[in-house]
Amino acid sequence: MSLYLVRHGKAGSRGEWKGEDRKRPLTPGGRVQADGITLLLGHLPIVKIWSSPYVRCVQTVEPLAEKLGLKVKATEALAEGLVFDDAVELVDSAPNHSVLCSHGDVIPAVIDALMGRGLVIKGEPDWRKGSVWVLDRKKGEWAKARAIPPPS
Repeated sequence: MSLYLVRHGKAGSRGEWKGEDRKRPLTPGGRVQADGITLLLGHLPIVKIWSSPYVRCVQTVEPLAEKLGLKVKATEALAEGLVFDDAVELVDSAPNHSVLCSHGDVIPAVIDALMGRGLVIKGEPDWRKGSVWVLDRKKGEWAKARAIPPPS
């Protein structure tokens, strides 16, 4: 059974954004990526969608949630710059067919923590914005993961 770990879509330059970083939205290219993620995952039996509360993360999975008739649950466990134990705990406790959207510091840390427990990466890692990690469980343990490149 699978879980999907999504890196938020393109959100423009942090340095050029004038407001609070948590409110930085997706760029038009990031919205295209969000639509591509919806095409990629929208046919699957997704049961829950969690997101970092940062606007760019929520916007990345909103089209998917709308298509599936689900609500996006924002959680600080997926916010950037925080203790990654909370994110790992959420990944561990999330039901199969869940989507979790987070940031470029959180996702590699989660994958690394799971590798320390036996997770095997199949293929090349992809940490780019809009990439999707498919994590598979076997007998309740994380067994393998693969990265799907960002939609363009």
